[in-house]
Amino acid sequence: MLRNTTDLEGYVIGATDGTIGHVKDFYFDDRAWVIRYLVVDTGAWLSSRSVLISPFAIGHPDWAERILPVSITKEKVKNSPDIDTKKPVSRQQESQYLEYYGYPYYWVGAGVWGQGAYPSMILPGFGTAVRGPQVQARYVGADAESGRRRNNDPRLRSCKEVVKYQIHATDGDIGHVQAMLVDEESWAIRYLIVDTSNWWLGHQVLIAPQWIKDVSWADAKVSVNLTRLAVKGSPPYDSAARLDRNQEVGIYKHYRRTGYWADEVIRESATSRR
Repeated sequence: MLRNTTDLEGYVIGATDGTIGHVKDFYFDDRAWVIRYLVVDTGAWLSSRSVLISPFAIGHPDWAERILPVSITKEKVKNSPDIDTKKPVSRQQESQYLEYYGYPYYWVGAGVWGQGAYPSMILPGFGTAVRGPQVQARYVGADAESGRRRNNDPRLRSCKEVVKYQIHATDGDIGHVQAMLVDEESWAIRYLIVDTSNWWLGHQVLIAPQWIKDVSWADAKVSVNLTRLAVKGSPPYDSAARLDRNQEVGIYKHYRRTGYWADEVIRESATSRR
């Protein structure tokens, strides 16, 4: 199921021994368009320190009570590496963070989450998890792409920052980003919710990250490989209603694109054969 990032803001992060804080933002990878961390405001408990929580830690959410349970203690969070969430997060900081919690390196492998499509797929006990520099060294030379991604700094972006970014079609402006729809299992961003009110009054449309041609972070602008006419003829999106797979199929058929779910089946199949 897909969840609206705006709706997820304010969710309680519940540790095994109490409340850690509330979700205030998300960091996503602008290459894969996947949420890598939840930014959590700890409030008075840690003097309003913001901490990062990885989807690796999140268990089965209580959607009714707006709680995201995590498999860590408050003490573990308290002693976690201090990362300034107001500045870019380096790969070195990520490595320290993941090693502290004992999580795999998500950037090693061809999948959305390293060697899997979901965070749980590469945790210890599920399959082969690559952790720590000594274990990870075995992969040097075996996977050139993984090596490149490991050595590069990540490009983590704030979801809140992208809200209000202008969306430009190939022949003009179509609106601005209002929110994002995220897959609750993989934490992949499936769509940008675009408010077209300045052009097409009272309408919202969905744009998949795969259709993005370019993002100018300096100019707060997203360019998509679609025409205004194609966007105007797309199936309407109702934020008050649940988006089901049949509706998604309709959107992709309209744009004559292959659905992301077909690509995932191929990736999961390839991963399972390794």
